[in-house]
Amino acid sequence: MALHLLRQPEEQIRLFAEALLAARSQVGQCRCCFHLAAEPLCEICQNQERSNGQICVVADSRDLLAMERTREYRGRYHVLGGLISPMDGVGPELLQIQPLVQRVDRESPQEVILALTPSVEGDTTSLYLARLLKPFTTVSRIAYGLPMGSELEYADEVTLARAFEGRRRME
Repeated sequence: MALHLLRQPEEQIRLFAEALLAARSQVGQCRCCFHLAAEPLCEICQNQERSNGQICVVADSRDLLAMERTREYRGRYHVLGGLISPMDGVGPELLQIQPLVQRVDRESPQEVILALTPSVEGDTTSLYLARLLKPFTTVSRIAYGLPMGSELEYADEVTLARAFEGRRRME
């Protein structure tokens, strides 16, 4: 990208830089799901056609966008802002876990679907969330159709869709 930008006219680079700065200052987090939003609520939370019966939990907005590319899921989302990783100093208190628990208690969805990367951190986060959320609702996790250690954002739509369809309840 840097090499491409260096070949562009200075005016184009200036306009690009201004657009990046404007986006940075105007885009924040949705107050409901913590996805990227230019308004208090993101487009997904504003969409009345989305089902309130399911909340799909993802680590970050890139994973949410990957799930949306499948066009299989029509419910709501919750973006954690990362995964529990004690080795990296990321504990549950640094993620959007408490707002998720409060939201599940308040909205009473029929199911919370954990769509977290199949890794040590993803498994740790999934088990932690399942223990917290089981008193409120059914908790499931997308199937392991993804290779262990891979990232959701790099998976193709078919693999993600099959993993989503093959999710199972966490016991």
